[in-house]
Amino acid sequence: MKIFEALCLTILLMIAPITASASTWKIDPLHTTFQFSVRHMMVSNVKGVFHKFSGEFEIDDKDLTKTKAFASIDAASIDTGIEKRDEDLRSANFFDVAKYPTISFVSKKVEKTGSGYKMIGDLTMHGVTREVVLDMEGLDTIIKDPMGVMRRGATFITKINRRDFGLTYNKLLETGGLVVGDEVKINVEVELIRK
Repeated sequence: MKIFEALCLTILLMIAPITASASTWKIDPLHTTFQFSVRHMMVSNVKGVFHKFSGEFEIDDKDLTKTKAFASIDAASIDTGIEKRDEDLRSANFFDVAKYPTISFVSKKVEKTGSGYKMIGDLTMHGVTREVVLDMEGLDTIIKDPMGVMRRGATFITKINRRDFGLTYNKLLETGGLVVGDEVKINVEVELIRK
């Protein structure tokens, strides 16, 4: 009987890797971009990126709605191309990175839509956590690079109101309107490496 049980266990262990469809992928920081855009002076858009981040995805290739994701961003790595403005964004006027050094996202579920998917999760920024919905494209294509590394990618797009996260600092213009818009457009281009 013990031999039969051992044989069954051996067979189960052998077929488990074949039947398992979930795999873990880490964000490749060299080929990933966390970009944002916000209105400035009511006439133009200022764009910026964050340079330091990490994260992982748990992806079920048989059912992408079972995908789970986590990302962590170093708020101090913000870069809009103008150092004086970046220093202001790092200050207590905006992100207050000394007090809130990290921006994070944790997915809660993924839903299929007519044209793709939506990833719903909790975004924590400036000490405030809010649920956000990201339009998601990709994840379904896997390639092997010249070094033999398995890769896949995806695009995530959403909009948030910065005031919802306690980022309320602003100034009125003499002609009316505000210096900084409330709506922030977020565009994330993620490239993943299989662990």
